[in-house]
Amino acid sequence: MVILLLRVFEAFSGYGSQSLALERLGIEHKVVGISEIDENALKGYYALHSKSIKNFGDISQISPTDLPKFDLFTYSFPCTSISLTGKMEGIERGKTSSGLLYECERIIEYCRPKYLLMENVKSLVGSRYKGKFEEWLKYLESLGYKNQWFVLNARDFDVPQNRERVFCVSELDNQPNLMFPKL
Repeated sequence: MVILLLRVFEAFSGYGSQSLALERLGIEHKVVGISEIDENALKGYYALHSKSIKNFGDISQISPTDLPKFDLFTYSFPCTSISLTGKMEGIERGKTSSGLLYECERIIEYCRPKYLLMENVKSLVGSRYKGKFEEWLKYLESLGYKNQWFVLNARDFDVPQNRERVFCVSELDNQPNLMFPKL
C-alpha cells in the first residue's frame, strides 16, 4: 500500500481550519507554508500547529518562485467586502479586501497545484456576486481545473452553529475525482 503525503499551502490561513479538517479526516498531509498577516490569527495558528511552518506573509507580496512545492492550495480570501455583515463593496481587484482573491492567480498559474479548496460566505453565490464567482470558475477552467461547489451548513455536520459557507474544490486535469460529502 502506497501512502501519499498531501503537501498543503494555506493562503489567508487564519487559525488553519483547513489543515485541522484534513487532520480530523485522517488525511496524511504536511503544511509547507501559509500566508497570513493578522497577528491574532497567527497566534491562533501557531497555538494549534507547528511553529516551524513558514508564514510567507502578505499574499500580495509573495513571489510564487519562492514557494515550496504543494499539492493543495487553500484560499479562504477575506469576506469583509461581500459579507452581508460587511461593507458590501464587492470583489474588486486591488480595491477591496475581497479583491485579494485575484492575488491567488499568480500562485495558481505558476505552482499549478493539483487541488484547490476555496471557502467563503454564502453571499458569494448570491445574485449580487455570483457573476464574479462564475468568472473566477471560468478562469480556473481556462487553466485546466474542473470545479465543483456547494453551499454547506455547519449544523449539518454536527457543529452547533447555523453557518452556511460556499466550498469549491477544483482539480487539475487528470487528478482523481474528489467528492463532496453526502448530506
